[in-house]
Amino acid sequence: MGFWIFMTCCTLLLPVIMICTGAALRRGKFSTINPVSGYRTRRSMQNQQTWDYAQRECGRLWVRWGVLMLVLTVIAMLLFMGEDTDHIGVVGSVITVLQMIPPFLSIAIVEKKLREKFDENGLPR
Repeated sequence: MGFWIFMTCCTLLLPVIMICTGAALRRGKFSTINPVSGYRTRRSMQNQQTWDYAQRECGRLWVRWGVLMLVLTVIAMLLFMGEDTDHIGVVGSVITVLQMIPPFLSIAIVEKKLREKFDENGLPR
């Protein structure tokens, strides 16, 4: 049971981080363009308008997907409560690998939205 609790906590880390970071992005905690924090790509850092739009869009996606992943992870881990440690380890590892897809997918989605809303110079279409 101890390993199941440990693995459940580990699998919940990424969804919780996504929810917290997404909420911070949406609230404007990363309001100035900088090379260290926030949603940083060449297109998002063109000007303040593209930066603000990218932070809001990424934050919105991360909160939604983080909540969805949190719920699905809890359900999946509850289904395997009481299993042997090998089985729990494999399930936890698979969940963690699958959880890596939404953060990377969000980059493609936000970049597509930036291309639709702004031209190559960062000016609104």
